[in-house]
Parts: sequence; C-alpha cells; structure tokens
Amino acid sequence: MIQVNMTIDAKGLSCPMPIVKTKKAINELQPGQVLEVEATDKGSKADIKAWAESTGHQYLGTIEEGNVLKHYIRKASENEAKEEAKFPHVISNEELLTKLNDASVTILDVREPAEYAFGHIPGAISIPLGELENRTEELSKDNTIYVVCRTGNRSDLAAQKLAEKGFANVWNVVPGMSQWTGPVETEQV
Repeated sequence: MIQVNMTIDAKGLSCPMPIVKTKKAINELQPGQVLEVEATDKGSKADIKAWAESTGHQYLGTIEEGNVLKHYIRKASENEAKEEAKFPHVISNEELLTKLNDASVTILDVREPAEYAFGHIPGAISIPLGELENRTEELSKDNTIYVVCRTGNRSDLAAQKLAEKGFANVWNVVPGMSQWTGPVETEQV
C-alpha cells in the first residue's frame, strides 16, 4: 500500500489539465511527500512521467484500476528540484502550414493512437510520447522535426527528449492540434 499525502482528481480531463492540476498540488506538499493523481486520459501516464523527470520530482509509477489511472509522484527536496524547462525552439501552426510539402521535414505526432486516428496532419508520423524513448531510430537526424500534440505541452516534453538524444533541428508546434486549421487526415477505426 502506497502512503499518499494528497490525492487530486483529474478524471475526465485531457492534456494539459492533468499536468496543470499536478503542478499546483505538488507545490502544496512538503519534500518527500507523495501525490496521487487520478486521471482517465491515457496520455497522462507519459505526460506525468516526463513532467516529473523534467522537474526533478520522482515518478513512482502508475496503477490502473478499470479506466482510472492512479499516478504517484514524490515531491523533490530543494536540491533535487529543477526549474521546469520550456523547449526553446517553437513554431506556430501557421508557420508549419507553409512547410507541409517540404521533403526535408518530418512531422511527429506524439498524441495517443486514438487521438491520431481521429485527425492528424497528412504525412505525420505517430509515436506516442510514452513510446518515443524506444522509437527514436524511426526518425532521421538529417530532417527538421516538427513535434505536435494537442496543446503544445506533450510536444514540448518530446522535443526536449529528442534534443537530449542528439536531434539538432527540432521544433515544438504551438498551439498544436487543438487549433490546427490546415489539412487533416483520419484513419478508419
């Protein structure tokens, strides 16, 4: 049994809200205390793990109970905590629209497979954030990579991961698919 100091309810919320609520709650805890985040967004597992890693907090794990994901995060001590970094290279949806037919461009969609199936930028490669660590060899370091998600949060974390892996030309697309007005493809489900 995990000793929990605070539980927050993020059920029914989609990215970026589970992270927003997690950030707010973790600030109310003392170092070493454990936060439980109850969520139903499948992407929240990768999001919360990546956010914890980027801020120095310890992601302890996730327990699935039915359709509810219970995420556990231990608050970092002062010397473990890191300032949350934002990826420096950002491109707007409008700017990305002008690059869609460029052969040296890769559009990487890091949303969950269901989100991708219901509408993505034509030609975008689907690699959910939680799988990115093990699938970077599917991407070319020679190409410019534009990383897209629903709001720009998950893609920010993915862009940081790619830069750490030696990808030099990576851009985070903001605000992402939530406000994309360009062409969209869907997959038959």
